Amino acid sequence: MYTGSTGYILFFALLMKKVLLYVLVMLGLAAPMNAQQFFTINNPDYRKSPHTGMTRQHWKEAALFMLDGAFSYVKNIDDPMKFPKQHEITYPRNEGQVPTEKLEGLSRTLFVAAPLLREDPELKLNGIGVAEYYRHQLGNLIKEGHPSFIRHRARNGGPSQILVEFGAMAISLFTAPAVLWDPLPQDQKDALAAVMLSYADGPTVDSNWKFFNIFVLSFFDQQGYTVNKKLLVEYLDRSLKHYRGEGWYNDSPAFDYYSMWAFQMYGILWADFYGNKNYPDQARTFTQYFSDLKDNYSYLFARDGKMIMWGRSISYRYAAVTPFLLMGLENDPATNWGWMRRIASGNLLQFFLHPEFMEEGVPTLGFYGPFEPATQMYSCRGSVYWGGKVFLGLLVPEDHPFWQATENEGAWEKDFKKGTVVNKFQPGSEILITNYPTIGSSEVRAWCHETVAGDWQKFRSTENYNRLSYNSAFLWQADGKQGEVAMNYLTKNVKGQWEALRLYTFRSFEGGVYHRDAVLETNRELRYSLRDQPLADGILRNDTLFSPVDTELRLGHYALPVLDKPMKQQVRTIGGRRVYILDNGYYTLAMAVNDNFSRMEFVETTGLHPEADKSVVINAVASVKAGEPLALKSVMLWKQSGNKFRKKDFKLLN
Repeated sequence: MYTGSTGYILFFALLMKKVLLYVLVMLGLAAPMNAQQFFTINNPDYRKSPHTGMTRQHWKEAALFMLDGAFSYVKNIDDPMKFPKQHEITYPRNEGQVPTEKLEGLSRTLFVAAPLLREDPELKLNGIGVAEYYRHQLGNLIKEGHPSFIRHRARNGGPSQILVEFGAMAISLFTAPAVLWDPLPQDQKDALAAVMLSYADGPTVDSNWKFFNIFVLSFFDQQGYTVNKKLLVEYLDRSLKHYRGEGWYNDSPAFDYYSMWAFQMYGILWADFYGNKNYPDQARTFTQYFSDLKDNYSYLFARDGKMIMWGRSISYRYAAVTPFLLMGLENDPATNWGWMRRIASGNLLQFFLHPEFMEEGVPTLGFYGPFEPATQMYSCRGSVYWGGKVFLGLLVPEDHPFWQATENEGAWEKDFKKGTVVNKFQPGSEILITNYPTIGSSEVRAWCHETVAGDWQKFRSTENYNRLSYNSAFLWQADGKQGEVAMNYLTKNVKGQWEALRLYTFRSFEGGVYHRDAVLETNRELRYSLRDQPLADGILRNDTLFSPVDTELRLGHYALPVLDKPMKQQVRTIGGRRVYILDNGYYTLAMAVNDNFSRMEFVETTGLHPEADKSVVINAVASVKAGEPLALKSVMLWKQSGNKFRKKDFKLLN
């Protein structure tokens, strides 16, 4: 969101909050900060990287910045990677989960450390040798009686978080074996192999989790241990069956960033580390599927590289750009390396330069700052270091075109024109990616079909997936209990509760219109026919509701956070239509609806938006009569702040 002069004003306003904290620390009025709280781009290179100033050296400095924060919690070599808990929903929720929490902090910070240690085995942080620390901690995992000790998987034990973290650890062992593995005594190697294989040579979850088994089995096979190769091949082949085309894997059942920071990342890394030599057929297929993502994935990011807040585990954030860096392993000369690096660096800086990103030396569980509605119950504070996967891009050497090409903005500067809209539809995944050249944002419409009743982890049926669309410029807002809604319909159910749409069925994408049906979970006879048409500066909705009961509904535009300027609210008549307009000093939103809606209103909210405590959204309200199809037409528009809406903007509503 920090674009143009207004963006810099916002950045410095937020920065001042942290500066004030620093002053309070100096005066003894606040607790000291254990690590550097701000990432700075030292000596930016605007010749090679005119948009971000970022080079490979700056990426290494970003990794050190992240790792330094983690090591601020390590006072001696025996201290675990255990961080302050954030949000009630997260684990540990009992003492029995603490060893897993420690393992998660260890394995995930190792994503950041391994590529740095590969180049600098003598690296020290907080006075501690980083390589020595991780080798010592690996030894603690197999030391019975130690607080970090991990038991072998029970004979009938199922998949667990321990399998996930051992899989992650195997990736880092592949990355820097000469530093992390080779120096270990043989008895420690054997004990680690035994405990890690006890989890890998066993059951898994039918999702991206199969790769955790695959990496452990593959690493120890490479090290000469006896492994279950039959199971390895089975999990490889089953993983390939998740592929749906155009670069997208299905993560049983969702499409989201797990296609990229899991399936695509794991596939190309596994091929490079092990598969090309040992299982060339599967490696070749993973590499081909990786190549497919170039057709559309870069379009999912805004012109400045910012990402869409969409799907679960969003606190992993910049891990989403990992495939752009790992294209350096595939080495296709047709790749626009300057654009790929521009997206990757822009996305990294989206968070590393945001003053709310770090808290207590550790990234927050949220998007910018802490935000519990976007946090899942399987996360602990150390989970955020899953984003450290992106630094595995440092495996791509300095002289590679990824690092040496001049940054550019690809299709945004060559192909897109302001005043137009660009759609890219992927038939295999039924994902629609839309680009808006006028404001430089991107948007996605994708799978959601999960009941609350069946969603025991409480994330697939929620706002993480159930919005009508997700836009890089307008972060999704959580629903409120009084019917506050952004970019979705709420319908009052038989219990008198406001129920969001979440059971969508894709129908078609034709003539620029994305058509889905949706039913209410608590009353499947109540049906919506949804037709979204992206416009140059917004969305035209042409929906129909079929209801067997009298009820009420609410439809929300995107929400705007209240930032460092007053929120302006205005009601105007434009082209004979009553138009509600919001302006937060950065963007202005407008909404108009047909006469089947009874009214519109500005809804002020607190604690529902991921970017600010206060926000405002425009809602339209309708009363519904049983048995009568109700045509619901609306126009939701946006512009940069200061631009006015005109009569022509609403002519499609007639």
